[in-house]
Amino acid sequence: MSNQDIERKEFTITIYTENQVGLLNRIAIIFTRRKINIDSLNTSPSEVDSIHRFNIVITESEEVVRKLSRQIEKQVEVLKVYYHTNEDIIWQEMALYKVSTDVIAEKVSVERLLRENGARAVVIRKDYTVFETTGHREETDNLISILQPYGLIEFVRSARVAIIKNSDGFNTKIREFERLEPGEEVMENEYLNKGQKVFTM
Repeated sequence: MSNQDIERKEFTITIYTENQVGLLNRIAIIFTRRKINIDSLNTSPSEVDSIHRFNIVITESEEVVRKLSRQIEKQVEVLKVYYHTNEDIIWQEMALYKVSTDVIAEKVSVERLLRENGARAVVIRKDYTVFETTGHREETDNLISILQPYGLIEFVRSARVAIIKNSDGFNTKIREFERLEPGEEVMENEYLNKGQKVFTM
């Protein structure tokens, strides 16, 4: 086994599925059985009506990710699974930070803080202010360390949302699939129009 196979790095697994109750649980079990930690999980509608899209981030070797993807694809409602390194996708995470309005107004140049960190104030109340920023993990982590000394009251970060750089979208894949494997033409049943007569003794 080469070093490349055993090198662990961050992968984003993109799963296109039908929207079925219990599917998330079955996908999560695949990771649990292999003792693989999910770093981030996001589910949303996709570019195709009635088809959902999961983005799952894990840190593993490519060999493990490949096997996982194959196993996930065997689920009945799963239509297609892709996996990519960070270089192959465009991705973002959103974060919210709650701080004391008095403290932040007194001790920090808020305008400079927002400008330097690409953040914006989404709620300003007498008792607290909520900032929002969007970016990569390092960027959202950076604002935590800046706000921590001023009494960061609350922090939350969203799961990763990602777009595949070299992809025509799943719509194209579906059209291609239908072209290669068109549905069978409906065959007439010779008994269909005879109604109850067929079943009469």
